[in-house]
Amino acid sequence: MDADTITTDALIIGAGPCGLFAVFELGLLDIKCEVIDILDRAGGQCAELYPEKPIYDIPALPIVTGQELVDRLLEQIKPFKPGLHFNQMVTELKKLGDADFEVRTDGGLVFRSKVVVIAAGGGSFQPKKPPIPGIDSYEGKSVFYSVKKMDTFKDKDILIVGGGDSALDWTLNLQPIARSLTLLHRRDDFRAAPDSVNKMRGLVKEGKMSFRLGQVTGLAGENGDLSSVRVKGPEGDVTIAANTLLPFFGLTMKLGPVAAWGINLHENLIPVDTEKFETSVPGLFAIGDINSYPGKLKLILSGFHEAALMAQQAFRYKNPGEKLLFQYTTSSSSLHKKLGVA
Repeated sequence: MDADTITTDALIIGAGPCGLFAVFELGLLDIKCEVIDILDRAGGQCAELYPEKPIYDIPALPIVTGQELVDRLLEQIKPFKPGLHFNQMVTELKKLGDADFEVRTDGGLVFRSKVVVIAAGGGSFQPKKPPIPGIDSYEGKSVFYSVKKMDTFKDKDILIVGGGDSALDWTLNLQPIARSLTLLHRRDDFRAAPDSVNKMRGLVKEGKMSFRLGQVTGLAGENGDLSSVRVKGPEGDVTIAANTLLPFFGLTMKLGPVAAWGINLHENLIPVDTEKFETSVPGLFAIGDINSYPGKLKLILSGFHEAALMAQQAFRYKNPGEKLLFQYTTSSSSLHKKLGVA
């Protein structure tokens, strides 16, 4: 064992909502956690892709932004003092006999753990780039693949490209603060929620935004500052004035090193059982969007449920032969003490 090896009960790979809630469920069972993530902060997709986008299907929270949900989860796990390690990608994961795992990262960290929980979403998500010549020189300055802070787009002339939920959602969210906004899609048919499409058409009818058919063929501007976009549409080639371009063509999932960990994979997802959410490797669990089982729903809610059942089995690996006493946080004085509410 390396002299600077970090020893823990459970290592969680992924600091998104499911990984963070797993810290809570494991903490209730006195299972110490370390968490690593490839990003520079907690939150996973919620923080990276839609921190200000509202989420409507979290129990008891009628509306919550991605970042607010992450902040609440971080507050919830404070009593358990997990180690959080960011900008770390797992490069090696191996089983040490019948017991522990050893995990190494590209940042030089080494972990020794009783159980490992993969909560890595769908792996590493990267935006699908449109095949537009020279787009790289505008990225990060006037071309963006996600909205991290809405104020960045205040008083901008925005062109949003796409026909899915992301394109329509951000059209509706950014229209009130933009100087002008145009939605461009290759056809007058959308993959987004009908209500969003209807609201967009209403804004067009009121003259508050524009909708155009076509595809982007070129960009014009200097030093990364966009001035206009060339579009090929039904009426031929046209130029749309815009200083901000938001292409929403979806995300490409890359499993990266996960694919080399010796886990049985199915269509780039990790099959698990529905009793413990354990993989084909004993002691190695997968929760959230990265796992697969009959009836799977890719919802944060589902990941929370998976984390709770995973924790029950993790307890048995940490405490072999010890009886697990199930307790409710509403009535258990010992849990109240752990949570600091006694």
